[in-house]
Amino acid sequence: MRVPRFLILTIIIIGLGYTTIAQSRKWTIPSGTTTAQFLETLREAKPYDTIFVENGTYYLTPLKIDKPLTLIGEDYPVLDFQNESKGFLISAHYVTIEGIHFANTAFSEMEDLAAIRVDASKNFSARNNRFSNTFFGIYLSNSSNCKIVGNVLEGKENKGKEFLAGNGIHAWQCKKIEIKDNTITHHRDGIYFEFVDSSYIAHNISEANIRYGLHFMFSHWDAYHYNVFRQNAAGVAVMYSNHVEMSENLFTENWGDANYGLLLKELNDGTIINNTFSYNTTAILIEGSNRMDVKNNLLENNGWAMKVSANSYENVFFENVFLGNSFDMATNGNTVMNDFSKNYWDRYKGYDLDHNGLGDIPFHPVSLFSMIVEKMPFSMMLYRSFLVDLLNQSERIMPAVIPQDLVDNEPLMNMPLAGKQSNKQITISLSEK
Repeated sequence: MRVPRFLILTIIIIGLGYTTIAQSRKWTIPSGTTTAQFLETLREAKPYDTIFVENGTYYLTPLKIDKPLTLIGEDYPVLDFQNESKGFLISAHYVTIEGIHFANTAFSEMEDLAAIRVDASKNFSARNNRFSNTFFGIYLSNSSNCKIVGNVLEGKENKGKEFLAGNGIHAWQCKKIEIKDNTITHHRDGIYFEFVDSSYIAHNISEANIRYGLHFMFSHWDAYHYNVFRQNAAGVAVMYSNHVEMSENLFTENWGDANYGLLLKELNDGTIINNTFSYNTTAILIEGSNRMDVKNNLLENNGWAMKVSANSYENVFFENVFLGNSFDMATNGNTVMNDFSKNYWDRYKGYDLDHNGLGDIPFHPVSLFSMIVEKMPFSMMLYRSFLVDLLNQSERIMPAVIPQDLVDNEPLMNMPLAGKQSNKQITISLSEK
């Protein structure tokens, strides 16, 4: 019986792979090693070797890894770049860095200096590392199948100025990136995607960043689930992108004159499901975004729960829960081409004579006073006055200003179970962090 040639080649390739693994060597970098000695170990190591770095502080200049290697720190050794240089440059496939503390990279107005920069690589992995006082933390460029898991990233002292801060995890022109279980603070953007497709972001905490907790630009077919976005200028911004899934996230305490829990600008065919928005200036702002499914979200104790621009079309808002918001809805035009159905509004004063769980009269979520505040913010000082109540009641009886097409014709009489579960699940997720 003749053995097929392709089978012989497969056996040879597998055999060579096992031989390479079997011959891999383990190295140890002792505490007190100089930059020159560190570099020498990197040069002498062969592809697929493992280098252990003993606990201690190492004062280094930029280092390059240009072969497949695994670098493992023992009790988080500190690699200190003394505020004078960038950190590691990775230009090889199959590089893993684990258990290292990167500190004090340089700041630059001209170059995106990072503690770890990965260029044109596949299967890079950064696990359980720490980053402190770094400009950019991890920067991925033209790379794919990378995993950023379990890291803690804290940026430089930036006094709230964007130009002094880099991004915590930055990805440009990448595919199939997985970002999980990281904590990111005090950067410009916690996580930044530009031209990044088919990637997954889950179980991260991104808080106290100057601009966005998470920022998408021109990125498609991505998903982010079970994340916490807290005390950022805006929790998440998704811009000029398509097919982005957003579910089971917490957007909270994103306060400020122009701050949002979630900002959508020219996003098409996305989903926003089972998220919790609480204590944001504006929970969700939608501009020029179409064919979105916005379902089963809890919007509680926000300034504005939603602002939906008139140039957004064919979006479906279904079984969302609106509780304790100053204003439930705002829009900037009379033309409304979106579907609001079966949402729960705590301001709804209707009745349910046929006991089917749906209000018998429609609910108009845009109030006259909310439109006045949009044009004259200083009028907010009258928010709880009798005059405001009178204005809103008059508009309900004889509507003349609010957009009549923005209406929920079947408002829920009781809060849906999905809304309660969303709040409970995200609270559990936050406490576990």
